[in-house]
Amino acid sequence: MKGTVIRRWFRASAAALLVAAPAAAQGTRADYVRAEQLLSQNARRLVFTTDAAPTWIDGGDRFWYLRTARAGKTFVLVDPGAGTSAPAFDHARLAAGLGTATGRPYPPERLPFESFEFVAERAAIEAEVEGTGWRCDLASYQCVRAAARQPTELRSPDGRWIAFLRGHNLHVRDAATGRERPLTTDGEDAYFYARAASPSSGGATAILTGQERPIAAKWSPDSRQLVTFRLDERRVLEHVVVQSVRHDGVARPVPVRFRYTLPGDPNQPLAELVILDVATARITKIDNPPLMTFGSPIGSIWWSRDATRVYFIEEPRAWTWARLMEADARTGEVRQILEEQATTYLQLSFSGPPNVQVLDTTPEAIWFSERDGWGHLYLYDTKTGTLKNQITRGEWVVRELLHVDETARWAYFTAGGREPGRDPYYRHLYRAKLDGSAIELLTPEDAEHIVRPSPTGRFFVDTYSRVDLPPVAVLRGADGTVVRTLEQADIELLLETGWKFPERFSVKARDGKTDVYGAVFRPTTFDASRKYPIVDDIYPGPHNFHTPKSFDQALGLHANSIAELGFVVVTIDGMGTCCRSKAFHDVSYRNLGDAGGLEEHIIGIKWLASKYSYLDVNRVGIFGHSAGGYASAHAILKYPDFYKVCVSSAGNHDARTDKASWVERWMGLPVAEQYVKSANSTYAANLKGKLLLVHGELDDNVHPGSTIQLVDALIKANKDFDLLILPNRNHGQMIDISGDRPRVASPDNYFLRKRWDYFVRHLLGVEPPAGYEIGRQRSTDTSLSGVR
Repeated sequence: MKGTVIRRWFRASAAALLVAAPAAAQGTRADYVRAEQLLSQNARRLVFTTDAAPTWIDGGDRFWYLRTARAGKTFVLVDPGAGTSAPAFDHARLAAGLGTATGRPYPPERLPFESFEFVAERAAIEAEVEGTGWRCDLASYQCVRAAARQPTELRSPDGRWIAFLRGHNLHVRDAATGRERPLTTDGEDAYFYARAASPSSGGATAILTGQERPIAAKWSPDSRQLVTFRLDERRVLEHVVVQSVRHDGVARPVPVRFRYTLPGDPNQPLAELVILDVATARITKIDNPPLMTFGSPIGSIWWSRDATRVYFIEEPRAWTWARLMEADARTGEVRQILEEQATTYLQLSFSGPPNVQVLDTTPEAIWFSERDGWGHLYLYDTKTGTLKNQITRGEWVVRELLHVDETARWAYFTAGGREPGRDPYYRHLYRAKLDGSAIELLTPEDAEHIVRPSPTGRFFVDTYSRVDLPPVAVLRGADGTVVRTLEQADIELLLETGWKFPERFSVKARDGKTDVYGAVFRPTTFDASRKYPIVDDIYPGPHNFHTPKSFDQALGLHANSIAELGFVVVTIDGMGTCCRSKAFHDVSYRNLGDAGGLEEHIIGIKWLASKYSYLDVNRVGIFGHSAGGYASAHAILKYPDFYKVCVSSAGNHDARTDKASWVERWMGLPVAEQYVKSANSTYAANLKGKLLLVHGELDDNVHPGSTIQLVDALIKANKDFDLLILPNRNHGQMIDISGDRPRVASPDNYFLRKRWDYFVRHLLGVEPPAGYEIGRQRSTDTSLSGVR
């Protein structure tokens, strides 16, 4: 009922505002209300059935997914082999059973969970409801309490064992009897098992909240062993943030200490790989020097199918070489399979785990490399370490290695840039023969494809969309044939607000030859007879790109809401960002100031202004968070005559103050002049426009000292600027971790409003509505959580 009220509020208020908004209004309260509607969490409430993300069952081709429609949510079970699609269970009976067990009523279309697991050979399901686990029999629909799944727990493939962390050690519990026993006993502070290093594991946030950290281990396929690591942080230097506003009422600020490696620090976390036998608790140390890691190496470790070998990737600081290693699971003996070296950073994928796979049926391995200037797959002989052949080639990029059919000798992967005339960032699914003799396009639609293969590789769930094309989810066979359409997005309620699809564009880069790509966001009240200031929404990489490619990514940007205030917002991915050629990416190597290509941003904005007379190139603002916080401040300091207003949040303004795990890859070692050249403080004296710096006091990812040091440089240069320090906020979402939940205004909502005000006041030149509170205009009901 409450969810229906929320949707009615959105529709009624949108219609009223579209009628009431005066033609010349910009930066008004009405604009703020519409901007709030288009914050991602609100806009996404107005779109439905945007995905069919599969949960594969028992390592086969059957799967369930969550369908989210206007009427509510339904769990759908699909059996590709039988060609069937039906509700995964009787939602009405399950709601009744849960209601009886919990004493709380639940409507069938609003079941209080978003995921579940089939157990007892699909005779029952287990789900978590408000922190409590429940098992519901699918014959009687009686529900009883069950152990809730924890992020610090890892169930074995056969379901018999549950590995979990207790203190600094790894334990195991029998799922049937509940009997527990330790697998390690010698873990200690700063020298512990199966947990990632700080700041990846939470740093200050984890300490203050007492949250348990996720387990980092992998079960063998036969459920008899675990591969994990003992992490040695004993010589890693400490970082300190200060909590000034304590939730225990004590006035004295408290320091929070955690370990954090800065670029060039002599010591970094070291991971000692071990294999643990569940039956005997025997620890087999992998006979290899500890792996350099700034988080968890577990994403680069995997088992052979027969559980006799463990494979892992070894890389150094600065990432200029990589080795594929093999360990005997019984003895721990290690041998090197192959090695590659590079003159700049060497990467094995653009995101996620390495695009590397050792075959089980032949002595071969697939290896990813940019050695010919583009990201491609190569086939190696694992006995000799020699190259057999290049699997893919051309001026395009392999993005994700998804599956290998060793019998038919096909590698399945996504790639971008191969189809002429299309955005090179769009991922399409392909398959290629391992000998490099053939390649086939399996997803022909001109769109971004998010592809999830079944464990067998016989089927793929493909959700495709663009910023101007609502999502369609289909089930495909291994040859790309569409077996059935699963979902088509319903975006009518969003369109009723007046929301407009972003415009895609491309423009030539600084070299006059290379195409760079961007998107334009206009307000719902757009009027071509007006003159609009331009706001540049930047996140520069170099590890990523920012311009959205899918429909959901477009809804996720703050560009939608900021445009509503009376701006045209632009995103551009210039040279120095990822997922293009190696040369395109290397522009930012040892040169973070050019990550994201600020020159291309200026070129692109000027080109758009020449195309559209309603764009005012003399009023350009810019904003960004984290790396975007750095880049936005860098923009107004390096190009003060072009960028007039900047809001920079959580910026890593000087790479010397940021985490080595990210910086050393792109800036290299030693820490020398290139770091000084890229630091924003170096250019503090250039400031002419309006600059708002924002940082969370408890940011354990990018230390607030990075912003304070820039403040120091601005003061020494006698520059005027604005500063907002957010108590009890960390990096990711500037969330409140103090335990105090405000009645209406949340901490990050306050920051968003201040950012809106800053652009309205200094770029539009009008006074913003006083004291606008994001969240006050509507219910804070969460019954629609997960309904999209």
